[in-house]
Amino acid sequence: MEPDLVAVLRCPVCADGLALDDRTARCPRGHAYDLAKQGYLNLLPTASNGIDGDSAAMVGARTVFLGTGHYAPIRDALILAADLGEDDLVVEVGAGTGYYLSGVLGLAPRRRGIALDVSKFAARRAAKVNPRIASVVCDAWRELPLIDGSAQLMLNVFAPRNAAEMARVLAPTGRLLVVTPNQQHLAELVDVLGLVSVDEDKERRLHESLAGEFVRTGSELIEETMRLDHTAVEQLVLMTPSARHVNYRELMQQIAVLREPTIATLSVTLSTWEADPGH
Repeated sequence: MEPDLVAVLRCPVCADGLALDDRTARCPRGHAYDLAKQGYLNLLPTASNGIDGDSAAMVGARTVFLGTGHYAPIRDALILAADLGEDDLVVEVGAGTGYYLSGVLGLAPRRRGIALDVSKFAARRAAKVNPRIASVVCDAWRELPLIDGSAQLMLNVFAPRNAAEMARVLAPTGRLLVVTPNQQHLAELVDVLGLVSVDEDKERRLHESLAGEFVRTGSELIEETMRLDHTAVEQLVLMTPSARHVNYRELMQQIAVLREPTIATLSVTLSTWEADPGH
């Protein structure tokens, strides 16, 4: 992990800035956090211990599925919407494996990223995806371990949204890119495989979650028809929250009788948000 990336982090105990000393991040008050051997930094407050993040199996499935390119339209849209400078810092809340964040950083050698996720298994993957990404374990519902105004762009893809903390971390001219699923998303698979469906009030809840801190300045529909083989369907299910509810043996039986390739709709909305000038 690069020292300049640690320098934008802050201590989860006292909120003082952190500095890297060998393989330990320290604050002026003496709180210390050792880098894991896999390269990530655990800044999860003690009070958050025991919360559920993605399991190793879910992260593994996500790595395989994203590697097929079926969700590349989402990453491509984020790259186009990012509009970054060469030295900008990008923070992704709920970064998972770092797939989207790494894409947005692109080939700009001075552009940097912070991947935040509550799952240590996701953090391990994100730590290896790009040397310009600092992978940090934290709780998105608590104070984010970043100094005020440090990020020029924040990404939030199928992830929790803590509006007050995201607004604090964003620079005054920074932007927030949010990706949320639409009702049509994976609709062909929801009933057949017993997946968790998209809340019909998703749009209203998105606005409520960000109201007061952000105003929406743009919106884009991303919709593609995916043709999935049985392995892709399996990995897609196992990487989502549905993995916690399905019986694996029954899932495999259900997938086995699907037509191959199976047609499934990718349907999400990419919305752009900026700080509410009236706040």
